[in-house]
Amino acid sequence: MMDRVSSLWQSTDAARGEEYDARWAPLLEDGQNIHGEADLVESLLAEMGGRTVLDAGCGTGRVSIELARRGYAVTGVDADPEMLSAARAKAPDLAWINGDLADEPAAVEAGRVDLVLLAGNVMIFLDPGTEGRVLNNLAAHLAPGGVLVAGFALQPDRLPLQSYDELAAAAGLSPVARWATWDRQPFAGGEYAVSVHRR
Repeated sequence: MMDRVSSLWQSTDAARGEEYDARWAPLLEDGQNIHGEADLVESLLAEMGGRTVLDAGCGTGRVSIELARRGYAVTGVDADPEMLSAARAKAPDLAWINGDLADEPAAVEAGRVDLVLLAGNVMIFLDPGTEGRVLNNLAAHLAPGGVLVAGFALQPDRLPLQSYDELAAAAGLSPVARWATWDRQPFAGGEYAVSVHRR
């Protein structure tokens, strides 16, 4: 698998690795829940009786590690070696793959994953024009009835929701739900959406 990092992601001045991880510590100290994504994933998996997760664009592994702590079988994939290095340092026993989401993760068997997660604005940091290929590839890893969950900011110069839905449909995915937040607040437009599609 190729480990090509998105040019959109590389062009940002976003924190990487341990510096990225440091942003969550103050939230934890304030008693805030930093595991909204894991909470939603856990509830969806419970509804469907699923156990396996592909965390696509896993970054430093915050969500993957929390899901593994809750007993799920998780594989994390990311193209940014610095982010993945931080994930490996925190949880060396988990399955981490350095690779491009537009390529097939060789260590993940096609048609066997219960849930694919795209958190952390992954969809809007892909190289423009690769979004459909990414969704096709990830959909192929889903077991029949499996779901793909993606949360990303809605920005004028990035992937619109309508385009995302069209690409998901072309990948054989049907819409299930859409919320404004990871804790299932109703979506009525706005700046962020969490979408669930089923294979």
